[in-house]
Amino acid sequence: MKKLAVFDLDGTLADTICDLGNAVNYGLMQLGCPTHDYALYKKMVGNGARKLCFRALPNDRKDMADELYLMFKGYYSHHYLDKTKLYDGMRETIRRLYENGVILAVATNKPEEVARDIVATLLSNIDFLCVLGGGDKRPLKPDPAVIFDIYGLLPDDEYESYMIGDSNVDVMTACNADIGFIGCSWGFRGRDELEASISENRREMCSSIAEKPSDIADFILY
Repeated sequence: MKKLAVFDLDGTLADTICDLGNAVNYGLMQLGCPTHDYALYKKMVGNGARKLCFRALPNDRKDMADELYLMFKGYYSHHYLDKTKLYDGMRETIRRLYENGVILAVATNKPEEVARDIVATLLSNIDFLCVLGGGDKRPLKPDPAVIFDIYGLLPDDEYESYMIGDSNVDVMTACNADIGFIGCSWGFRGRDELEASISENRREMCSSIAEKPSDIADFILY
């Protein structure tokens, strides 16, 4: 059976937290609000940029979320590759999967145009089926719409499919799409959140947690 590997982007393929945090902090400073360190931003990301901006604001300034989002968007559109980089070993893992015939895709809540450019820049010469992001085209993860859109681009009907991600959002996406899940312990949320979400969603029998990127290929190509 052919295999499909659907990767999250932030905290899974690439460490994007510095550029995300810098963009939000830029907006917060313009609004006279306190900024946050990168460790805290790792707990805020995962549900799209609008939710990130809402979470970053003080409780008494939540009404400024739309304004902060516009500032974030303007800054981030010019700085999303300043410090963003692949996790060590990820390029080799993606290449190994690709050379073994695994269909590759990206499903992220990041704006699609930005996600496509990041993947094209950091993983050039790798043929992804698609890079699908958040926005007006489809609901954000954990809604499984993005997985079903990927299915619609496949040439055949039968695939052994995996969602690879670093957060409870990705666990729930895999659950909602009824596909396998591989968690990335190096990501923004860590092993504890992954294990808790896998247990809560009763996905133990179809889930694994990778300690390093090469584990992903080992699980899929077993």
